[in-house]
Amino acid sequence: MLTRNEIESKEEKLLAPYAMRSKKSGGRDYKEEEHPYRSRYQRDKDRIIYSRAFRRLVYKTQVFVNHEGDHYRTRLTHTLEVAQIARTIARSLRLNEDLVEAISLAHDLGHTPFGHSGEDALREIMKKHGGFDHNSHGLRVVTLLEKRYLDFPGLNLTYEVREGIIKHTSTFDQVRIASPFESKSSSLLEAQVVDIADEIAYDNHDLEDGITSDLIKPSSLKSIGLWRDIYDKIKAGSPNASEEMLVFQAVRKLINRQVMDLLDETEKRINKYKIMDCRQVRKFPERIVKFSKSMNRERKPMKDFLMKNLYNHYRVIRMHDKARRFIQDLFKTYISRPEQLAPSTRSRLKKEGKYRVICDYIAGMTDRYALDEYKRLFEPYERV
Repeated sequence: MLTRNEIESKEEKLLAPYAMRSKKSGGRDYKEEEHPYRSRYQRDKDRIIYSRAFRRLVYKTQVFVNHEGDHYRTRLTHTLEVAQIARTIARSLRLNEDLVEAISLAHDLGHTPFGHSGEDALREIMKKHGGFDHNSHGLRVVTLLEKRYLDFPGLNLTYEVREGIIKHTSTFDQVRIASPFESKSSSLLEAQVVDIADEIAYDNHDLEDGITSDLIKPSSLKSIGLWRDIYDKIKAGSPNASEEMLVFQAVRKLINRQVMDLLDETEKRINKYKIMDCRQVRKFPERIVKFSKSMNRERKPMKDFLMKNLYNHYRVIRMHDKARRFIQDLFKTYISRPEQLAPSTRSRLKKEGKYRVICDYIAGMTDRYALDEYKRLFEPYERV
């Protein structure tokens, strides 16, 4: 049997000097006995997978609301894709794969129903009541809101996984860092890998979902050099392949090209700056895990295209605006009559205040539950 001590010994031998070792973790808020055959980060990963918040991601929007179709990404499938890409990068850089996977699986636990439109609605409502962003809420989920253990609230995750949640950075993330996490120190390389794997996953898979939805035509992508180079080469080699297959293969190769560039550039930066341990990573003034300048130039037209032609497509805007109104109406109704809330939620009102409790409640909803709740509250012939 492979014990925890042996796992920790293997980490010492196999991981790079700049990787985070599980035995050097900053620990948990509540002291626990170590597990005999799982490392600290393996245990964190398992706790995240078994949480209710993780299961609810299956019915939370990535770009397209759940009922739009069966084949679009959800927050859960996106999360699994991020974990897969991040593990590949971590393995190549000899980083701690268990820590990378735990952060990947937890990075979207704080997302609201209906994606960023739901978050925008809650941010506006909570502006004068403590604020809202999905990183802070994700940390709240794993430290307080999950109820699975007798001896402590939340999941009691290690410092490094919680830090990876609160410091998660991408195009769509607003980072607010609170104690005990250091705002001036850089994230571990494992957390930096998750951040960039998230970008790789949503850029390329949102593009694929946009084509699947027919909101984006493959022919309209010909002006994007990165896409055109890959797509034309695949089509020349497989002239009889279906359009669907060509798109699948192009997205696959897009991801591989970006990952290969990231690995090459990151290794160069590690060597250039002589990064030898986690303390140096913490003190380094910028991100070490990065694309090359040439890849950033190649990626920009695709990101701009997605913003203009998918995220700001009139059908997506309509869907998001409708979702924002759902959230606003639900919140207004609960605030005016909080006795409509379930007893388990109502019991927190005196201690935590109406706004935060209702915000937690709505943020935890799936798309499906929010839509059903809207019907129950606003449609006269719907059973309550």
